[in-house]
Amino acid sequence: MSDHTVHTIESAPAQSKPVLKQLQQAFGLIPNIAAAMATSPVLINGFIGLFERVHASSLTEPQIQTLLLTNAVTNASEWPVAFHTALALKQGVRPADVDAMRHGGLPDDAGLAALSTLARALIDKRGRLAESEQSRFFEAGFSPEQLLEVIAVVAASTITNYTASVTKPVLEAPFEEFAWHAPAS
Repeated sequence: MSDHTVHTIESAPAQSKPVLKQLQQAFGLIPNIAAAMATSPVLINGFIGLFERVHASSLTEPQIQTLLLTNAVTNASEWPVAFHTALALKQGVRPADVDAMRHGGLPDDAGLAALSTLARALIDKRGRLAESEQSRFFEAGFSPEQLLEVIAVVAASTITNYTASVTKPVLEAPFEEFAWHAPAS
């Protein structure tokens, strides 16, 4: 059991309520991860600002969901894996590619594989990419601007991954079929 409150719009601090309302409109529910973040207006407002910019980047929604799912698996964060599995499938990422990422593999789609590889390298190497890793990303058709956008996605997902690992929110019914458990260390 977690000691962290999963807020409703009514119970959240005043400065967190607008974000919860916005997320409820976007998803038809308040994701439990956001409801947990709402305890800190600083965290949830910082997250939503970055989240909005990530989704307005030059990356497509399937590309963004590929990054978010890869990041959640790489960070062994269970709630985000389930959530981003559902969203990746909804955005048209092939089920086989989603399954591969959930098992630590790469998508068959070359562009998504390049994104997934870069995201893993950023996380595993704490941003210290080799020139060859950057070159491979560019050779896959991505631009220097998009490499920096990937960093923004990794930053946004780090917020949710770490929050989920600390607060351990319950998985909502619509995402239960995508439950995932981190492999034992």
